[in-house]
Amino acid sequence: MSNQIDWATVIADPRFQTLARRKSRFLWGLMGFSVAYYFALPIGAAYFQDLFKIRIWGPVNLGLAFALSEFLMAWLVAFYYSRVANREFDRLAMEIAMTVEHHVGG
Repeated sequence: MSNQIDWATVIADPRFQTLARRKSRFLWGLMGFSVAYYFALPIGAAYFQDLFKIRIWGPVNLGLAFALSEFLMAWLVAFYYSRVANREFDRLAMEIAMTVEHHVGG
């Protein structure tokens, strides 16, 4: 009895195809949002200087607040990804893994 996983069968599994497609679409969307948010800072600082100079509180202006929000946004994106991955992607991957384990073990 061999414990080798037939990866071609796993890749051909419609559930794996669905998982790969959904995860790829989700990650491209998340990356697009992250890149746009990241580049909004230098673009805003270059082309919307008057907006970024607006004082919010004491020496803190809108540009500085936006720059600091980049850190918060990175954590929120990571948190959101982990929630979606735990709720959706990991469940689908576990179903596929259990099927493969059943076929390899049996």
